[in-house]
Amino acid sequence: MMYKRAFAAGLAVFLLISAASAQRAEVTISLNEAFFDSLLDSVFQNFDPPEFSMASTDVYRGGAETQSGFGWGSSFWPADSGSLRLSGENPYCNESVKLLREMKGVRTAVKFRDGKIYVPLAFSGNYAPPLIGCVEFAGWAEANLDLEFDQNTQKLVGRVRVYNVNLNGTGGIGGSVIAKLIQGSIDKKLNPIEIMSLDKVSFGVPVQSSGTLRMKAQKIKPEVGAGALNVRVEYEFVKG
Repeated sequence: MMYKRAFAAGLAVFLLISAASAQRAEVTISLNEAFFDSLLDSVFQNFDPPEFSMASTDVYRGGAETQSGFGWGSSFWPADSGSLRLSGENPYCNESVKLLREMKGVRTAVKFRDGKIYVPLAFSGNYAPPLIGCVEFAGWAEANLDLEFDQNTQKLVGRVRVYNVNLNGTGGIGGSVIAKLIQGSIDKKLNPIEIMSLDKVSFGVPVQSSGTLRMKAQKIKPEVGAGALNVRVEYEFVKG
Protein backbone atom coordinates (compact mmCIF):
# COMPACT_ATOMS: atom_id res chain seq x y z
CA MET A 1 0.00 0.00 0.00
CA MET A 2 2.84 2.33 0.88
CA TYR A 3 4.48 1.61 -2.47
CA LYS A 4 1.23 2.39 -4.31
CA ARG A 5 0.96 5.74 -2.53
CA ALA A 6 4.59 6.58 -3.33
CA PHE A 7 4.05 5.65 -6.96
CA ALA A 8 0.89 7.76 -7.14
CA ALA A 9 2.69 10.74 -5.58
CA GLY A 10 5.58 10.39 -8.02
CA LEU A 11 3.18 10.14 -10.95
CA ALA A 12 1.36 13.27 -9.79
CA VAL A 13 4.63 15.23 -9.61
CA PHE A 14 5.59 14.00 -13.08
CA LEU A 15 2.22 15.07 -14.51
CA LEU A 16 2.52 18.52 -12.90
CA ILE A 17 5.98 19.01 -14.38
CA SER A 18 4.76 17.86 -17.80
CA ALA A 19 1.81 20.23 -17.62
CA ALA A 20 4.09 23.14 -16.70
CA SER A 21 6.39 22.31 -19.61
CA ALA A 22 3.42 22.10 -21.94
CA GLN A 23 2.45 25.67 -20.98
CA ARG A 24 5.73 27.08 -22.28
CA ALA A 25 6.70 27.59 -25.89
CA GLU A 26 9.51 29.14 -27.92
CA VAL A 27 9.17 31.31 -30.99
CA THR A 28 12.08 32.20 -33.28
CA ILE A 29 12.03 35.53 -35.10
CA SER A 30 14.48 35.57 -38.01
CA LEU A 31 15.72 38.88 -39.46
CA ASN A 32 17.91 38.44 -42.53
CA GLU A 33 20.14 40.86 -44.44
CA ALA A 34 17.48 41.44 -47.11
CA PHE A 35 15.10 42.67 -44.39
CA PHE A 36 17.61 45.25 -43.16
CA ASP A 37 18.41 46.35 -46.74
CA SER A 38 14.71 47.02 -47.36
CA LEU A 39 14.40 48.80 -44.01
CA LEU A 40 17.37 51.08 -44.74
CA ASP A 41 16.12 51.79 -48.27
CA SER A 42 12.80 52.88 -46.80
CA VAL A 43 14.44 55.07 -44.15
CA PHE A 44 16.68 56.92 -46.61
CA GLN A 45 13.92 57.28 -49.23
CA ASN A 46 11.25 58.62 -46.87
CA PHE A 47 13.20 60.59 -44.26
CA ASP A 48 16.14 62.92 -44.02
CA PRO A 49 19.46 61.11 -43.45
CA PRO A 50 20.20 60.54 -39.74
CA GLU A 51 22.50 63.30 -38.47
CA PHE A 52 24.36 63.51 -35.16
CA SER A 53 25.92 66.60 -33.63
CA MET A 54 29.59 66.48 -32.66
CA ALA A 55 29.62 69.92 -31.03
CA SER A 56 29.66 68.48 -27.51
CA THR A 57 32.30 65.86 -28.25
CA ASP A 58 35.47 66.41 -26.20
CA VAL A 59 37.90 64.63 -28.53
CA TYR A 60 39.38 67.82 -29.95
CA ARG A 61 38.64 70.32 -27.16
CA GLY A 62 42.24 70.75 -26.02
CA GLY A 63 42.78 67.89 -23.58
CA ALA A 64 46.22 66.38 -23.02
CA GLU A 65 45.39 63.41 -25.25
CA THR A 66 44.43 65.70 -28.12
CA GLN A 67 47.46 67.93 -27.86
CA SER A 68 50.01 65.14 -27.65
CA GLY A 69 48.23 62.64 -29.88
CA PHE A 70 47.35 64.63 -32.98
CA GLY A 71 49.51 67.79 -33.05
CA TRP A 72 47.06 70.22 -34.59
CA GLY A 73 48.47 72.53 -37.25
CA SER A 74 47.83 73.65 -40.80
CA SER A 75 50.25 71.05 -42.12
CA PHE A 76 48.28 68.19 -40.53
CA TRP A 77 45.81 67.90 -43.42
CA PRO A 78 47.07 67.33 -46.98
CA ALA A 79 46.30 70.23 -49.35
CA ASP A 80 44.66 67.88 -51.86
CA SER A 81 42.87 65.71 -49.33
CA GLY A 82 39.67 65.46 -51.38
CA SER A 83 36.73 65.05 -49.00
CA LEU A 84 38.76 66.24 -45.99
CA ARG A 85 39.67 69.87 -46.60
CA LEU A 86 39.68 73.35 -45.07
CA SER A 87 36.60 75.38 -45.83
CA GLY A 88 37.73 78.93 -45.22
CA GLU A 89 35.19 80.30 -47.67
CA ASN A 90 32.37 79.00 -45.45
CA PRO A 91 33.03 79.93 -41.82
CA TYR A 92 29.82 78.29 -40.60
CA CYS A 93 30.33 74.76 -39.24
CA ASN A 94 27.42 72.74 -37.87
CA GLU A 95 29.89 70.14 -36.53
CA SER A 96 27.88 67.04 -37.29
CA VAL A 97 28.14 63.68 -39.00
CA LYS A 98 25.44 62.53 -41.42
CA LEU A 99 24.82 58.88 -42.28
CA LEU A 100 24.47 58.19 -46.01
CA ARG A 101 23.03 55.25 -47.89
CA GLU A 102 26.19 54.89 -49.96
CA MET A 103 29.67 56.38 -50.28
CA LYS A 104 32.20 55.37 -52.95
CA GLY A 105 30.50 52.02 -53.51
CA VAL A 106 30.17 51.18 -49.80
CA ARG A 107 26.55 50.99 -48.60
CA THR A 108 25.29 51.43 -45.07
CA ALA A 109 24.08 47.95 -44.22
CA VAL A 110 23.72 45.19 -41.64
CA LYS A 111 25.65 41.99 -42.31
CA PHE A 112 26.08 38.79 -40.34
CA ARG A 113 29.52 37.18 -40.43
CA ASP A 114 31.25 34.63 -38.18
CA GLY A 115 28.78 35.06 -35.34
CA LYS A 116 29.06 38.87 -35.37
CA ILE A 117 26.91 41.72 -36.65
CA TYR A 118 28.98 43.85 -39.02
CA VAL A 119 27.69 47.36 -39.78
CA PRO A 120 29.45 49.42 -42.49
CA LEU A 121 28.38 53.08 -42.18
CA ALA A 122 28.73 55.58 -45.05
CA PHE A 123 28.93 59.18 -43.84
CA SER A 124 29.86 62.79 -44.47
CA GLY A 125 30.22 65.73 -42.11
CA ASN A 126 32.30 68.61 -40.81
CA TYR A 127 33.85 69.86 -37.59
CA ALA A 128 36.05 72.69 -36.36
CA PRO A 129 39.28 71.67 -34.58
CA PRO A 130 41.27 74.43 -32.82
CA LEU A 131 43.47 76.68 -35.00
CA ILE A 132 42.27 75.16 -38.27
CA GLY A 133 38.69 76.16 -39.03
CA CYS A 134 35.88 74.15 -40.55
CA VAL A 135 36.98 70.75 -41.87
CA GLU A 136 34.78 68.67 -44.16
CA PHE A 137 35.14 64.91 -44.30
CA ALA A 138 33.48 61.89 -45.90
CA GLY A 139 34.08 58.16 -46.04
CA TRP A 140 32.82 55.01 -44.38
CA ALA A 141 33.23 53.43 -40.96
CA GLU A 142 33.64 49.82 -39.99
CA ALA A 143 31.56 48.97 -36.94
CA ASN A 144 30.11 46.05 -35.02
CA LEU A 145 26.74 45.84 -33.31
CA ASP A 146 26.98 44.16 -29.90
CA LEU A 147 23.75 42.71 -28.52
CA GLU A 148 22.82 42.34 -24.87
CA PHE A 149 19.68 41.69 -22.86
CA ASP A 150 19.10 44.40 -20.25
CA GLN A 151 17.58 42.68 -17.22
CA ASN A 152 16.49 45.95 -15.63
CA THR A 153 14.47 47.21 -18.59
CA GLN A 154 13.66 43.74 -19.99
CA LYS A 155 14.82 44.81 -23.43
CA LEU A 156 17.18 43.46 -26.07
CA VAL A 157 19.50 46.35 -26.94
CA GLY A 158 22.40 46.87 -29.30
CA ARG A 159 25.48 49.09 -29.09
CA VAL A 160 27.35 50.26 -32.18
CA ARG A 161 31.15 50.06 -31.78
CA VAL A 162 33.21 51.88 -34.41
CA TYR A 163 36.65 50.29 -34.78
CA ASN A 164 37.95 51.78 -38.02
CA VAL A 165 37.26 54.73 -40.34
CA ASN A 166 38.22 55.04 -44.01
CA LEU A 167 38.35 58.64 -45.24
CA ASN A 168 38.14 59.52 -48.92
CA GLY A 169 41.34 60.85 -50.48
CA THR A 170 43.48 61.03 -47.33
CA GLY A 171 45.38 57.76 -47.40
CA GLY A 172 44.13 57.05 -43.88
CA ILE A 173 45.32 60.37 -42.43
CA GLY A 174 42.94 61.71 -39.79
CA GLY A 175 40.95 58.47 -39.56
CA SER A 176 41.61 57.95 -35.84
CA VAL A 177 40.35 61.46 -35.06
CA ILE A 178 37.15 61.03 -37.06
CA ALA A 179 36.61 57.55 -35.56
CA LYS A 180 36.63 59.03 -32.05
CA LEU A 181 34.32 61.85 -33.10
CA ILE A 182 31.85 59.45 -34.71
CA GLN A 183 31.94 57.03 -31.78
CA GLY A 184 31.39 59.90 -29.33
CA SER A 185 28.39 61.11 -31.34
CA ILE A 186 26.91 57.61 -31.59
CA ASP A 187 27.33 57.03 -27.85
CA LYS A 188 25.59 60.31 -27.03
CA LYS A 189 22.77 60.19 -29.59
CA LEU A 190 22.23 56.56 -30.61
CA ASN A 191 23.53 53.98 -28.13
CA PRO A 192 21.91 51.92 -26.77
CA ILE A 193 19.52 50.95 -29.59
CA GLU A 194 16.32 49.23 -28.47
CA ILE A 195 15.78 46.20 -30.69
CA MET A 196 13.07 44.27 -28.88
CA SER A 197 11.15 44.59 -25.62
CA LEU A 198 9.50 41.71 -23.74
CA ASP A 199 6.24 43.60 -23.26
CA LYS A 200 6.02 44.36 -26.99
CA VAL A 201 6.30 40.72 -28.03
CA SER A 202 3.70 39.53 -25.51
CA PHE A 203 0.13 39.19 -26.76
CA GLY A 204 -3.22 37.59 -26.03
CA VAL A 205 -4.98 34.72 -27.77
CA PRO A 206 -8.80 34.91 -27.49
CA VAL A 207 -10.48 31.66 -26.41
CA GLN A 208 -14.14 31.40 -27.42
CA SER A 209 -16.52 31.81 -24.46
CA SER A 210 -13.62 31.45 -22.03
CA GLY A 211 -11.68 34.73 -22.06
CA THR A 212 -8.11 35.30 -23.16
CA LEU A 213 -4.99 33.18 -22.96
CA ARG A 214 -1.96 35.47 -22.74
CA MET A 215 1.39 34.61 -24.27
CA LYS A 216 3.80 36.31 -21.88
CA ALA A 217 7.38 36.63 -23.12
CA GLN A 218 9.87 35.50 -20.47
CA LYS A 219 13.29 35.44 -22.11
CA ILE A 220 14.98 36.70 -25.27
CA LYS A 221 18.07 34.99 -26.65
CA PRO A 222 19.70 36.40 -29.83
CA GLU A 223 21.79 34.16 -32.06
CA VAL A 224 23.73 35.35 -35.12
CA GLY A 225 23.47 32.75 -37.86
CA ALA A 226 24.51 32.56 -41.50
CA GLY A 227 23.09 35.71 -43.05
CA ALA A 228 20.45 36.29 -40.36
CA LEU A 229 19.80 37.27 -36.77
CA ASN A 230 17.64 34.68 -35.01
CA VAL A 231 15.91 35.95 -31.88
CA ARG A 232 14.51 33.17 -29.70
CA VAL A 233 11.62 34.28 -27.50
CA GLU A 234 10.49 31.99 -24.67
CA TYR A 235 6.79 32.31 -23.80
CA GLU A 236 4.65 31.28 -20.88
CA PHE A 237 0.91 30.81 -21.33
CA VAL A 238 -1.14 32.47 -18.59
CA LYS A 239 -4.84 33.16 -18.21
CA GLY A 240 -6.05 36.75 -18.40
